[in-house]
Amino acid sequence: MDSATPDPARLRRSYEAGELSESALPADPLALFAAWFADVHAAGLAEPNAMVLATASADAVPSARLVLLKGYGPQGFRFFTNLMSDKARDLAANPRAALVFPWHPLYRQVRVAGPVTELSRDESAAYFRTRPYGSRLGAWASEHQSGVIPGREVLERGYAEAAARWPDPAAGQPPGAPDGDGTDVVPLPEFWGGYRLVPESIEFWQGRRDRLHDRIRYRREVSPGGAEEPGEWTAERLSP
Repeated sequence: MDSATPDPARLRRSYEAGELSESALPADPLALFAAWFADVHAAGLAEPNAMVLATASADAVPSARLVLLKGYGPQGFRFFTNLMSDKARDLAANPRAALVFPWHPLYRQVRVAGPVTELSRDESAAYFRTRPYGSRLGAWASEHQSGVIPGREVLERGYAEAAARWPDPAAGQPPGAPDGDGTDVVPLPEFWGGYRLVPESIEFWQGRRDRLHDRIRYRREVSPGGAEEPGEWTAERLSP
């Protein structure tokens, strides 16, 4: 290894910025997630909603990438993507996934795992309308996400074509073709939508000194009413 290249095995840091004790745990893990998310946002971390999404194909080939969390609550964690992407193909064949929130500056991470369901077109359209004009054009330009293209000019040409088709009224141009309800200039593509991961487990990791980290995992118990009725959460400490 070049002397100027850091040796990963020698990169160490003592984690002494926090702790996670059972006495302070809320009954609902989403309450703890909300508190930690607020801490990360207050700390000024870039893209605090960035998360690693791990999926697996029908042949059990794993794949992981960063995506952005766009909402969370009792129903689960929401994200949006191209429905022709690798992640979408994985989820169609194997509708389970895992999330990791890598909040390194606070020596924290959160892991979430569970089944994934596709959002309705109405839910996806409602979110799509909140995206900036350029991002909506970008969704149309990257129709074949994860597919091989000959060069960046393909994307730029697709973006220009979308901009010509749906001009930006904010730029003083005449409005283009509206979507079905007439409230949006750039319509939701058929190949674009959202997903919801319904958590079965949520693990909170807090870095501690001498690698004696705090790990608390919440597991959802099986409800007497079956899978359609979410059960209560049980919290347990894991060895680091």
